[in-house]
Amino acid sequence: MDTTSTDLPTGNAFLQAAGLVLDEVSGTRVTGHIDLSRDHHTPWGVVHGGVYTTAVESAASVGASAAVQDRGQFAVGVHNSTDFLRSSTGERVDVVAEPLQQGRVQQLWLVTVTATESGRTLARGQVRLQNVPLPG
Repeated sequence: MDTTSTDLPTGNAFLQAAGLVLDEVSGTRVTGHIDLSRDHHTPWGVVHGGVYTTAVESAASVGASAAVQDRGQFAVGVHNSTDFLRSSTGERVDVVAEPLQQGRVQQLWLVTVTATESGRTLARGQVRLQNVPLPG
């Protein structure tokens, strides 16, 4: 996984299981993609909303953490509100996260999940994050 401005741990097993691949990471923008497949389906044959929620939370957390890393901090989500706008049975989706507000104590990030081919927005979320000291 390529990170353009940080050494954040963006390749963990949880993200790999969800299929999120981060293509660009900075404190002001995170981009990535997921190749959605049957592995992401509910029993009814559509992509599970938890996949989108995971992408939203993860992209916002990585970007917000990149923004405060030089202060010896990282960011933890305190609220995630993800709206599921359209269903999908599988396709490549693009994930784009950008901050709406970056303060000394908290940040607010907007994340959009868009079908690569059609350009249709499938999910959209906002994540509020708290900036906290790095452990150790």
